[in-house]
Amino acid sequence: MTESFNPPRTQVAIAILEQQGHYLMQLRDDDPAILYPGHWGFFGGHLEPGETAAIAIRRELLEEIGHCPTQLELWQRYETQHIIRHVYYGKLEVPLTQLVLGEGIDMALLSPAEIVQGSCYSPKIKAWRPLGQPHQQILRELIALTSPQT
Repeated sequence: MTESFNPPRTQVAIAILEQQGHYLMQLRDDDPAILYPGHWGFFGGHLEPGETAAIAIRRELLEEIGHCPTQLELWQRYETQHIIRHVYYGKLEVPLTQLVLGEGIDMALLSPAEIVQGSCYSPKIKAWRPLGQPHQQILRELIALTSPQT
């Protein structure tokens, strides 16, 4: 009998930060060594060895934007064969101008229309860039759950 080796899945903690119906997104670096280079995605990152997702998301937000909301709750956990995404939700309590971008090319508060459209313009680089597929999917799910039903 042959044993199969299943390496541990990568685990990341990511944050949906909402402010007045818009969602904070990071324009990821154009580095081909990362997932979704040059795409809009969530702030967050990999869990370090021995670190919980709750600790990782707070660490990542402080590193990447210099702010962590006082209330940040685990919203969903998405698992694939290769990755586990711990998705946290919180309200962005400060103006965008008070955040300090520590990673990525740009950041913006995206509207639900931009999320559904799948791309957003970055005035910083004067270009339209797409949303990362999993990020768009997660946000579309959240928007569908929180939009008023007609």
